[in-house]
Amino acid sequence: MSEQQTYRKRRSVFAGVLALILMLLTAIGAWNAQPTDSDEPEVLSAEELAQPLAREALDELPVRGRAPKTGYTRSEFGAGWASYDGCDTRNRILAESMEDVERSSDDCTVLSGSLDDPYTGLTIDFMRGSSTSDAVQIDHVVALSDAWQKGAQNLSFEDRVVLANDPLNLLAVDGEANQQKGDSDAASWLPPNRGYRCQYVARQIAVKADYELWITTAEKAAMERVLNGCGEQRLPLVT
Repeated sequence: MSEQQTYRKRRSVFAGVLALILMLLTAIGAWNAQPTDSDEPEVLSAEELAQPLAREALDELPVRGRAPKTGYTRSEFGAGWASYDGCDTRNRILAESMEDVERSSDDCTVLSGSLDDPYTGLTIDFMRGSSTSDAVQIDHVVALSDAWQKGAQNLSFEDRVVLANDPLNLLAVDGEANQQKGDSDAASWLPPNRGYRCQYVARQIAVKADYELWITTAEKAAMERVLNGCGEQRLPLVT
């Protein structure tokens, strides 16, 4: 066989191997592009689709400076958690938010459960006890102190109690994350779980719209930055 024939044969083999590699790479790319459970768009109900867009609702909120915190105490929003039909708000939210919930004989007090924490993305095993209960806390999405400085002091006492116990404004979350948040608004704190920030901001907007509270310039800018990456994020439907 001549050198030229040998060269042509080697080149043909090389071309065939290259074509096979390219075909395999294409197949792998197509496989990786297949949608996973996390890629699938959330399917909204007709009621949820009827909710206002978060960005539009944000633009309707009044923008003002923060009022003085003078006069604020937790008791301005009621003496702790309200109780309905013998069960307090904390235990109601815990029971609604967790899986594998075990209650005491009163059918109210939550003894244990498993929480998929929206703020951190972690799963937390909750166990009621003096040294363990704080692992899961009930966060006021719009902190009561923040609400007080942005219009809640103008509400009636009864309306403030409703605000403090409204499921729209309550989330069972990781205790440490809740402590880090404190009374911050969106300008100074957002959940470390970036995948939940769109829903978090939309929820804050919904609460402030429902109770006619205002936002600051910095707060609005922070909310806009989040919502810019959220597509058609709608206000939550919480009953």
